[in-house]
Amino acid sequence: MVEDIKLCVSELATNALLHGAPPGREFCVGLHRGKELVRLEVRDSGPGQPAVQRPGDDACSGRGLRLVGELADDFGVDDHVVGKTVWLVFKTVAAPDPVPLTTPESS
Repeated sequence: MVEDIKLCVSELATNALLHGAPPGREFCVGLHRGKELVRLEVRDSGPGQPAVQRPGDDACSGRGLRLVGELADDFGVDDHVVGKTVWLVFKTVAAPDPVPLTTPESS
């Protein structure tokens, strides 16, 4: 899953840089780990909504949102007064509670 998340960070950050951050503006990447999910967010200050494209077979770009949509368990876009946040959620398996270690004194 780490490799999938790294690929999605790259795709969304590239989209923000190329299409979402006007000249002189920046974008922000956030990664949040919960007990059973990882949420990736990329916020930019540009207008508009990203759209999944259907590029031709010989096109060199246009597949990023389709790719991240296939890798993530959920994704969407939150609008802001200025800009937007594109987010992805990856479901994880909750780690089991640690088993207490026994010591010679406790046995």
